[in-house]
Amino acid sequence: MPRPDHPAAVEVHHPQPLVHPPAAPLVPLQPGPPPTVQSIVLPDGRTVTGYPLTPTPTPAPIAARTAVSRTAVNIALGGIGFGAVCGGLFLLTTVIAALTAFITQLITLAAVIFGGWIAVQIFGATGHRDGGTTVHIRKAVIKRNHFHS
Repeated sequence: MPRPDHPAAVEVHHPQPLVHPPAAPLVPLQPGPPPTVQSIVLPDGRTVTGYPLTPTPTPAPIAARTAVSRTAVNIALGGIGFGAVCGGLFLLTTVIAALTAFITQLITLAAVIFGGWIAVQIFGATGHRDGGTTVHIRKAVIKRNHFHS
């Protein structure tokens, strides 16, 4: 059995190289010839070389186009308007239902009052009334649609 301090018992670990992710793709250059390089000689004799400071031409503006079609906008506005009106329509139907119930109650009240008045007239106290004629029928004989007393 090998001893722990013996070199054969020691494990050696070798570092693994890191794998770098692929480089980001390069942005393509604008099409066209490469810009010219200008050189300027300063008064002290030094030469400075660089690109010109002329502004790059801006592309022609693209014709403005609406992002949403007019038909879609009209449909959306119609839906919003209908939604706004629905509350009023619901209120209108509620008012009509309330008026119908009120009129029904008035008709019922009038029928009860008028019916009570007629009942009092018919079944009211039978007493002598001024200006009226009272006829007492004791024996009545009806023969062939003729009344004989």
